[in-house]
Formats: sequence, structure tokens, C-alpha cells
Amino acid sequence: MLLKMKIVILCGIAAAWPGLAAEHRVVAEHYWHTFSAAHPVLLTVDPGDRIMTKTVDSAGFDFSGVRRTRTHGNPLTGPFFINGAEKGDSLEVRIERLRLNRASGYTGYQVGVKDAAPPGVKPAADAVYKGYDTLVPWTIDLRRALVRHGRLEFAAQPMLGCMGVAPEGDYSPRSGPAGYWGGNMDYNMVREGATVLLPVFHEGGLLFFGDGHALQGDGEAVGSGVETSLDVEVTVGLRKGRKLTGPRLQTAEWLVSIGGKEGASLNESAAIAVRDMLRWLTGEQGLSADEAHLLIGVRGRFDVITLGGSAGLRLPRKDVERLRR
Repeated sequence: MLLKMKIVILCGIAAAWPGLAAEHRVVAEHYWHTFSAAHPVLLTVDPGDRIMTKTVDSAGFDFSGVRRTRTHGNPLTGPFFINGAEKGDSLEVRIERLRLNRASGYTGYQVGVKDAAPPGVKPAADAVYKGYDTLVPWTIDLRRALVRHGRLEFAAQPMLGCMGVAPEGDYSPRSGPAGYWGGNMDYNMVREGATVLLPVFHEGGLLFFGDGHALQGDGEAVGSGVETSLDVEVTVGLRKGRKLTGPRLQTAEWLVSIGGKEGASLNESAAIAVRDMLRWLTGEQGLSADEAHLLIGVRGRFDVITLGGSAGLRLPRKDVERLRR
């Protein structure tokens, strides 16, 4: 029997006429640790609607510091059901607004590379949570949008570590890995102004997101960003018949193919991203195969998304658009 979910609806504006986008405010009272089609729907929306909600941090603590989950592990907000979405379509999730909503965060305490720790590095004396002495606290200045730990102080750049859909069939991966469904990509380009493109495998798409970071460098080298809760606003679009094999991302400047697979090396993930970009360029963008290969060769940029094995290939959008047919 499906779990009955209680949700708090703060405000919902329904479209009175076809084509009129609606705004929906919703805060969940239950969060998930898997991308699964079995979870009850949090909210149903139409393509073009805006969702305004909140996420908890990777340990399950909300904007007020209250723990909403029993365990760590990137609790997810959702799923969101998008009317009209069917297998073989794709979702276009534009991140309209990401805002810090509390004055604290945390990170891991050392880079996750074998034998890289300098002499004397020990688990954190100022650990954030009891039993987790590998996490250190950061202060978040909400007024000035800064993150701070000791002498380290930087401008915040909020991003979502997790975004994805329920995968094919009954497969229900945890919110730790990334793959063809999106998942825990931990890509610091998944931030305000970006549009994430995701394949659809189930009716409604079943969109999830979470794992907010106030700031994160390339590679997520310490195993985390500055983990915190966020206020999130996204607009969800639907592209009928646009069958994708994995996640993509668009900004005003870049087209990005994201490569990731459970257990994959960086080389394997980079190859996934290359194959997807070739499909994108020669399919939707209309470039010849020769042009696509050479454009990647001379203008492509590879991002180490995580040291755990995710990679991104990005191309300047202006170059692709100039060559479109």
C-alpha cells in the first residue's frame, strides 16, 4: 500500500484558461532517499508552471534547523508530476531562483584522494553532528551572500546537487549516484538561470531535486559542497517526443552533455558525454558528423563534475547556433 503523504500547500494558483502558467507553493513533510516511481506524488503541475518550494540539506535539516529525516543521504523533494509527460519525452527544468535560507552549512574536512592528506590532518574537532567527525561547520551570511570558515570567506553561489526523474521500470537508485536519470550529479553549473534537460520514463515524468549547496568547487573534492537548505523556484517545460539518453544542461552561454554511470571512471563518463553531444549536434542542431567532431575537438571544454566519476562536455552556444541548419 502506498504511503499517504501529508503536504503543506501554502498557495496554489490554478490556470483558469488553457496555456496560462500557474504558480504553486508547496513544502513537503516527507522526503525521499530514492528516485522511485513508487513514491506518492507531492504536486501535479502543467507544463510551463512554476514550482516554489524548499529543500532540506544532505543530512535532512530544514531552513529552521529541524531534522526532517532519520538519516543522511541527500533527501529529495518530490516527486512532481507533469501533466502530459510520457515515456520518450523530455523535461526542461529551468532554475528560476535559488536562495539561501539559513545561516549555517557544512562540508567534509579533506579531499578524497588517496594519500593526499597532509601530516596532522585529523577528523574535525568542531564536528557538526554527533558521530560525524568528518564534517566541519560553515557560517552563511545571508545578507551579504557569503560563506565563511575560519579565514576562508567566499561569495556564495547556490546550486542543486540532485536533480532527476524516476528511472526506467522499477529501478529505484538511491540519491547518492548519478546516471541516465540525472540523480546526484553534484554539478556546480546546476544553478540559477540554467535549464536541466531530463529524459522521461514514466507518465508524469516524476521529477525530484534536493541536496542544496551554498558553494562547491569543480570535482566536489571534499565529498560535499557547503551543504545547506535552499528556497527553490523552477519552471518545468515539456518537449514531446524528444528522447534523451541522459541529462543535459543549457545556459545562455553553454550547451552541456553530462556523463555519469554508477561505478564509471572519469574516462568512461567523459565518453558518455561525448557520445551524447555528438547525437545532440547531428540530430537536433543539424550539424554534419564532420562538423560535430571537429567542433568538439577545437571548442569543447571538459568539466570534472565529481572525482567519483562524473564528467561534463560543454560547447559555446553561440558556436553551435551559428552552424545550425
